[in-house]
Amino acid sequence: QLQGARPLCYELLSEVGEGSYSKVYKAREVGEKQRLLAVKKFNIHGDTSDSGIPAFMIREVALLRKMKYFNHPNIVKMRETQAALREDLDLTLVLEYIDQDLSTYLSKAPASGLSRDSIKDVMQQLLQGLDFLHTNMVLHRDLKPENVLVSSRGEVKIADFGLARIYTFNIALTPGVVTLWYRAPEVLLNSVYMSSVDMWSAGCIFAELFLLRVASMFWFSLVNIFRFIFVRVLGLPSEEDWPEDSPISYSVSWGPKVSCTKLLHNLGQDENDLLAVSRSLFLFSSNVSVSDLELHSKRQADLLGTELLFSVLACYAQPQMIEI
Repeated sequence: QLQGARPLCYELLSEVGEGSYSKVYKAREVGEKQRLLAVKKFNIHGDTSDSGIPAFMIREVALLRKMKYFNHPNIVKMRETQAALREDLDLTLVLEYIDQDLSTYLSKAPASGLSRDSIKDVMQQLLQGLDFLHTNMVLHRDLKPENVLVSSRGEVKIADFGLARIYTFNIALTPGVVTLWYRAPEVLLNSVYMSSVDMWSAGCIFAELFLLRVASMFWFSLVNIFRFIFVRVLGLPSEEDWPEDSPISYSVSWGPKVSCTKLLHNLGQDENDLLAVSRSLFLFSSNVSVSDLELHSKRQADLLGTELLFSVLACYAQPQMIEI
C-alpha cells in the first residue's frame, strides 16, 4: 500500500476457497465503485521474529506487486496488500474478483465438448500470459485449471503465485513443485528445469480442454504417471539417459508404446497428424527433417492461428526443453 493512500474498504460476502495457510473471500468494495474483490487472508500463528515470514508469502506478494505495474490482461491484478502484526501476523491480498476458475468452466461445458474456437481462445490467452511471465523471468510452477481464472466475459487470467520464482541460469530450484498430473518430466526426474515446466503444464491443460478431464487422471501413483508420460506420450528414453538420482528406477517393462493420438479421441485427422508430428519433436533420440518442421508449422498456422503459432514456436525454440 502506497504511503498516504487510503486503504480499500470492503465487506466480506462469502468464503470461496481455503488453503493450508489462507482463506479466500468474495468481497464488495464499500463506496462509490462497489467493485467485487477477492480477498486472500493469510494467518501466521505465533512469533515470527525467529522464523520470519514464510518465503512463499513474500514471493507471492513481491511478484504480484511487480505484475501489477505492467497491468497484463492475462495476469490476475492485485489491488493492494494489508498487513497487521498483533499476536499473530495477518497478511491480506486484495485482488480483482473473477467468478470462476478453469476447472469450474470445464465442468459447465456441454457433453459434446468445447468448440474449437473456445479452445483456441483459452489457449491463446493462457500462452500470452505465460509468455509475459517468462519474458520477465518468472516461473509459475503450479499451473493447473484451479489456478487459471475465466471471467464471465471470457477473459483468462493466471493466478496463485505461491510457488512462483524469479529464475536465473544458476539458481537451484525445488524439485517438489506443480501438482502431480501437470508435472513435467524433468521435475519428476529431479532434473534441471526452467520455463519448460510451465509449458508442459499448459500442454496438459490443452489436452484437458479437449477431454473435459485430466489426461492422466486415471494414473494415480508416481510410477503410473511415469508410464503415462514416457510410454504413451514421449517414448521411453535409454537407460543411459535416465538420471541416477531419479525417485523411480528405470524399467524396460513398462509396456508397449501407444500413439499419443489415441489420448485425444475426438480430434480430426488433420489435428491427429499435427499431434503426431508435435510428438516426434519431443521424442528421445528423434530425427526430425526440415520438411517435417515446415509441414508442422503450416498445419499449426491453419489449425491454431498465426498468433498462437508464434507462441508455440517460441516454446520449441527454447534449448533442451526436456533435460535429462
